[in-house]
Amino acid sequence: MKLTLTCLGILLASTLAAQSSLFDARQANEPPRATAVRFVEEIVLDGKLEELEWQNGEPARDFWETFPADTSRSAWPTEIYFGFDDRNLYVAAICRTPGDRFIIPSLRRDYRAGGNDNITFVFNPFRDKTNAIVFGMNPFGVNREALIYNGGESSDDFREEWDNKWRGESFIGDGYWSCELVIPFASLRFPAGAAEWYFNSYRMDTQSNTRSTWHRIPQNQTIMSLAYMGSLHFEGGAPAAPGKNIVAIPYAGGSMRRDYQGDVPTDFDGDVGGDAKVGIGSGLNLDLTVNPDFSQVEVDQQVINTTRFEVFFPERRQFFLENADLFGSFGFERANPFFSRRIGVTRDTSTGEAIQNPIYFGARLSGKANDDWRVGLLNMQAAKNHEQGLPSFNYTVAATQRRLGARSNVGGIFVNKQNFSGFTDSTERNANFNRVAGLDFNLATRDNAWNGKTFVHRSFSDRAGGDDYTHGLNLEYRHRNWNVEYDHLYVGDEFNADVGFVPRLGYYTAGVQAAYITYPVNPAVIQKGPTLEGRFFGEPGTGLTDRNFVAGYQWRFANTSRFNAGAGYEYIYLFEDFDPSRTGAVPLPGERGYGYWRGGAEYESDGRKRLSTGLETEVGQFFNGYGYNLSGNLQYRYQPFGSIDLRFSYRYIDLPEPYASTALFLIGPRIDFTFSKSVFLTTFLQYNDQIDNINVNARLQWRFAPVSDFFLVYTDNYDSLDFGVKNRALVAKVTYWLNI
Repeated sequence: MKLTLTCLGILLASTLAAQSSLFDARQANEPPRATAVRFVEEIVLDGKLEELEWQNGEPARDFWETFPADTSRSAWPTEIYFGFDDRNLYVAAICRTPGDRFIIPSLRRDYRAGGNDNITFVFNPFRDKTNAIVFGMNPFGVNREALIYNGGESSDDFREEWDNKWRGESFIGDGYWSCELVIPFASLRFPAGAAEWYFNSYRMDTQSNTRSTWHRIPQNQTIMSLAYMGSLHFEGGAPAAPGKNIVAIPYAGGSMRRDYQGDVPTDFDGDVGGDAKVGIGSGLNLDLTVNPDFSQVEVDQQVINTTRFEVFFPERRQFFLENADLFGSFGFERANPFFSRRIGVTRDTSTGEAIQNPIYFGARLSGKANDDWRVGLLNMQAAKNHEQGLPSFNYTVAATQRRLGARSNVGGIFVNKQNFSGFTDSTERNANFNRVAGLDFNLATRDNAWNGKTFVHRSFSDRAGGDDYTHGLNLEYRHRNWNVEYDHLYVGDEFNADVGFVPRLGYYTAGVQAAYITYPVNPAVIQKGPTLEGRFFGEPGTGLTDRNFVAGYQWRFANTSRFNAGAGYEYIYLFEDFDPSRTGAVPLPGERGYGYWRGGAEYESDGRKRLSTGLETEVGQFFNGYGYNLSGNLQYRYQPFGSIDLRFSYRYIDLPEPYASTALFLIGPRIDFTFSKSVFLTTFLQYNDQIDNINVNARLQWRFAPVSDFFLVYTDNYDSLDFGVKNRALVAKVTYWLNI
């Protein structure tokens, strides 16, 4: 009898535990729900949540921990409240915390979330789980807004350069901090008549060293993944679509420039122009620009390039950012038919720095036509650039995207670059025209376990015949313990995307990446596991030319630090002579192959500390000699006013005589100083031994009104060999956001 009762007790306990486990799993995967209630009058914006209206709705609460573990509710509660009226969406949050020693890197707007205390609100009004609008706050009342593209699958899909008009304030209480936001519906795009939006939120708390989300997100997904969204219901009916929605953003600017190398007298110049944003319906936006000026955009962080191909630099200009994925996400990163930096940007032939190529005017219609269709149409007319040998070009891009299933879509693109000056030559740089047309299919399953893409593109140009196609496919599987990805790409030798980013022609490549992830009981290590990558390259008619294999191991620690180590073999066949130092030294002979073994490691320290670092090193053979690389950064945070981020890269190439044996050094400290939440100073100092250049760029920004700024930008370039001045510029610019 005792044995029977014991067995029944064990069976009952096991059954209850299993049911509890099933209930918890079911509860974790079920989309949570919150409500927004109608407010009679606008709140007092002080971050304190003292208005009784906040308590009338159902808040977003019961957050799930996603770091250091993802199997339990957060021990430090977060509650988010919502309200709305005819003009605004109101959002408020209470964030419980074990103390008040908050980490706030600076008072600069548009901070990144990692390594500091903050909360982020992610809105997906069209419920496509593909694109979202982001607003964020920290305990000191610093605001941020951003856009998420492509389902939020990687950090490249998060664009904090986007700006819009809204207000927010924070308050620090006893054992908590809170915030209130007032977001005009005119700043949002949402479907008319929709009483439900998708919503999620993620919070970083440095004192408890936790990250949490409203809808549980597994650790093998990004914290901003749009596959996991709760629902926000508007009680009493959908918010009214904004009426007239027109914004004008005029600017006035002046500059003083001098080219010392060309012995050109100082050039004084002044200019006016502006942008306009016109809301069309509930989902479309028309962006207009006349004589735009992007001189206030931050400079690119230079790199040492020892490869045979062009380096990619991301788009930072505000005009191109909204719905940028609709135009720019076709193809792969290195086989992209449209790259907006090809418009209005060229390279200074003396310094290698990116410089403006004036644009006369431009228009861009983009957004949601309805729940299933996105459309985009862009047209811009660029001016001549006599110094860089560029005629006047017109750029036209048409793109469309149709949703399929829960999160997949099929899209098409057409790109046309037309020479309007009549000046052509035998090179593609000044061809009469260049066109690309293509189709893409993007796969994303409901739970984000499978992601992928396949595409085919064709170019049309003055070139006669030839292989002018490109095709690619990638497929990724994400499981709690496995991340596996396969991809292949073919680029024809006559494929010519003049307005795209295609640094290499006439090849095919395929590769596999795999990582096995375990979650140790050891509290200091939260993830670890081996990684493996293999890739090969070939050319039609030639066969395999290049290949590389890498095996490694990765650790992720509870204190937010990371460490990876690995080793591998690489084989490169040079068809032409090549100088890997890019310094004009005797090049390595072509028509032969080079195989070499290399090993390396990466380390990223705890970003919550005042002093943090990231280091990457690689040593071993390099072509027919040896190479040694050390790069990384050292950052000191003088909270809350800013930080000094010292970035560096050192590469020593040791090749036998008569080839290059040289040290290439790049150092680029970035100094951020925020005088207040509206006045910011950023200074770049970049020394690049590879191009013998020292660059100084200082940018002062004063946000004197919402989305309205005064900029003062100073730029200097020196020859690093004799410290002679190459060129110098001082630019002043003021912009004003005007709702009409």
